[in-house]
Amino acid sequence: MRQGEDREGAAFTLEVDAALGGVRVPVRLGGRTWGQPTEARDNAVLVCHYYTGTAQAAGEAADGTPGWWAPLIGPGRAVDTDRYFVVALNTLSNVQVHDPAVVTTGPDTPHPDGQPWGSRFPAWDFADLHALQLELLRQLRLERWHAVIGPSFGGMQALQWAARTPDLAPRVAAVATSPCAGPVLRGAFGPLLRDVAPTGGLEGALRLISFFGMGSDGLEETFREADFGEYLRSRSGTASLAHILDIARVVQTHDLHDVAPRPELFARWRDAGLRLLTVNLRGDQFFPAHEMRAFAEAGRAAGVAHTHFEYDSAWGHLGCVQETAPFAGLLRCLLDDTLPAALPLPDLAGAGEVPHA
Repeated sequence: MRQGEDREGAAFTLEVDAALGGVRVPVRLGGRTWGQPTEARDNAVLVCHYYTGTAQAAGEAADGTPGWWAPLIGPGRAVDTDRYFVVALNTLSNVQVHDPAVVTTGPDTPHPDGQPWGSRFPAWDFADLHALQLELLRQLRLERWHAVIGPSFGGMQALQWAARTPDLAPRVAAVATSPCAGPVLRGAFGPLLRDVAPTGGLEGALRLISFFGMGSDGLEETFREADFGEYLRSRSGTASLAHILDIARVVQTHDLHDVAPRPELFARWRDAGLRLLTVNLRGDQFFPAHEMRAFAEAGRAAGVAHTHFEYDSAWGHLGCVQETAPFAGLLRCLLDDTLPAALPLPDLAGAGEVPHA
């Protein structure tokens, strides 16, 4: 693993010959770290990025843009980099592949023959991504993560860690996601994206993602006096349509039941002592809150330490990165092992108001 220091911490590149969909692929994925590991190397927090996000979860990008979870990650913040060694890794097929700062492997990156992979790129899945993150754990010389956290697609990755290796991720926070990709993703967003792509291209795909991500209230609030088209064109400079479609394909396969049936999953979590925090936004057009609420109730009934919280945001789904204050205190408590495991679901209205948020 290649590393380099800069003013915002350490940048690294994970390089591994991996099996993706049964095909051997030389994989390169860029990442970033903040903070330092303890002598026992027991304080590492893996932060998984959302659909169009990158490993720049904290600090600032070269152009001064704050990391997408910068309000949560840093000295004295919910994910305190004075206490925790924070690690973020680009996924396969990262959407921002044309950003010079982003290192990823996907359809728009070079095949060993020098040409883009294109349609030859294997159909990878969450198991493949989890295996790469396990390799990252090994190369960092860590026995386990202190926690795995993330929003949206990142929340799916965090839940996959809980389902596949709860002993290596004893604390999990999954924000704005679901235990299973439901009818919105599989029956509406996915088919619409595939319909839009041939004629609307990259800008059309980003327009659709923005609508589902923000909803009507978020779009009105953001673009009442701004140019939505200009915003889409600016985002198109670093994004890849092929990678948008590839991650959309993977997202639609998310289902914890494919890893283990629910009773087995709950028993595994209970026996491992997993602490699970889930957060959903009411009005989220991608992930209806009731799906995770019902999952939390079932888990709690089976003895799982699952705390669930919901809040409202004019940003819709995008509130998971644009409006993080409501759950910052709960996230801090999860990492500090002070999160009430038996918080009654009906009492969640003010659960985000935890001291030191």
